[in-house]
Amino acid sequence: MILHKLRIVYMGTPDFAVLPLKKMVEAGFEIVGVVTNPDKPAGRGQKLQESAVKQYAREAGLKILQPEKFRDETFLAELKALNADLQLVVAFKMLPEVVWNMPRLGTVNLHASLLPDYRGAAPINWAVINGEKYSGVTTFLLKHEIDTGNIIFQQKVDISDTMTAGELHDMLMETGAELLLKTVEAMEKDDFPALDQKDLLKGRTPQAAPKIFKDDMRIKWDEEIDRIYNLIRGLSPYPAAWTELENERSGEKYVLKVFTTEKICREHANTPGSFETDGKNFVDVFVKHGIIRLKEIQLSGKKRMTIEEFLRGFKLHEYRFL
Repeated sequence: MILHKLRIVYMGTPDFAVLPLKKMVEAGFEIVGVVTNPDKPAGRGQKLQESAVKQYAREAGLKILQPEKFRDETFLAELKALNADLQLVVAFKMLPEVVWNMPRLGTVNLHASLLPDYRGAAPINWAVINGEKYSGVTTFLLKHEIDTGNIIFQQKVDISDTMTAGELHDMLMETGAELLLKTVEAMEKDDFPALDQKDLLKGRTPQAAPKIFKDDMRIKWDEEIDRIYNLIRGLSPYPAAWTELENERSGEKYVLKVFTTEKICREHANTPGSFETDGKNFVDVFVKHGIIRLKEIQLSGKKRMTIEEFLRGFKLHEYRFL
């Protein structure tokens, strides 16, 4: 194994950040500390749950820091004492300058888009929602404005017409782990590019990837077929696109999450949002320029299920989509 000299602090929390950390450890880099979110209560029992990164770091015997606040003096002193040459950030919170400017080589972020496009909190979701044909991962050096630092490396990946955000997430996680390793190896040799994002933009406004709110996730059945289809796959499996069912007699409403659909492009004379079903095997919702065929859904309070399972226990003909 190659003997690496860099002392590295790794910062991340969710599943997406585990594989890049694992790759760094397996490559023999010295991870002197892992910074992750504090444990949080979850589930019905509200038991404290560790982040995915903490679970891996604990199993790997790495030092773990879980600050409530990044400007906390005790945390800053502990971080400084690690004497890191470089910090790596993957799917983590915004850091104050006192943190990202601490190591001599600075702090590198792995971002799940081809910067300068899709800066922000949800680049994977928005790339699919917007019907992009490709996305990718970028490593860059942190600076004041979010996701604007000088780019080191990028790797492009194709997005198929049926790919969900979950599938793109997993692909970018694999690609990103390799790219981060390549980046650290280049920085160790002090042989790496640092491209100014302004030069790449050439005056245009980049695509944004803001945080996704509940109303962004609502299916609007009067929209065009591709817009609806891409919204559903761009939010699948999480946080999931949703619609409402209303009982035409009682007015009772249910929230219905939609995970998987089929797009059928053909003209029709039906009202957008109306549907047809045989009550057993299919539900076709009419939209502009086609049909959205529901495949996997989840009724509020129930588990995720196929449309066949749903129709066995729900009298859909008594309802309408809102």
